[in-house]
Amino acid sequence: MKLEVINLDGGNAGTVDLGDEIFGLEPRADILHRVVRWQRNNAQAGTHKVKTRSETSYSTKKIYRQKGTGGARHGDRNAPIFRKGGIYKGPTPRSHGHELTKKFRKLGLCHALSAKAVAGELVIIDTADLAEAKTSALAKAVKNLGWKRALVIDGAQVNENFAKAARNIEGLDVLPSVGANVYDILKRDTLVLTKAGVEALEARLK
Repeated sequence: MKLEVINLDGGNAGTVDLGDEIFGLEPRADILHRVVRWQRNNAQAGTHKVKTRSETSYSTKKIYRQKGTGGARHGDRNAPIFRKGGIYKGPTPRSHGHELTKKFRKLGLCHALSAKAVAGELVIIDTADLAEAKTSALAKAVKNLGWKRALVIDGAQVNENFAKAARNIEGLDVLPSVGANVYDILKRDTLVLTKAGVEALEARLK
């Protein structure tokens, strides 16, 4: 697959060959769904906690005698049946994460990249380098290119000036190639790869 390469000013910078085994797959929603669910579950804090009857702050005294009242038998007011009593079988701190094989995670990333290529939402730029960390200059270039919600993936390291300039631009995110992941790719309208980013991703996924 061949795609045009552009500069940040919109000028043509040649073409690049993209491997069909990474960018030319037929995207499968079931694979993407499984990888995104794995990512989001691993990111979930799992710190939810309720108080059980041993942790609520009522007295542990039996509220009335066992027999002769005409009412049900009760112990103390910490029981789950009472208002502000302990919660029965409520959530406790735990991990929501689950396992997913490395091979499947790689496949999911290939399908995410292919999905952007098929939808025409993949842009290749020559480099993501700036001489100065000027947010206004980068914002103007992004507006001229028509990127509204874009993710820029660079090579092994992101240019420091570019990262600083992009920090205050709403809807623009920058990642090194090692941080490329299915969830971040799919939730943006435009995926922007540098030539170094393409090389790094192909080396990582082959």
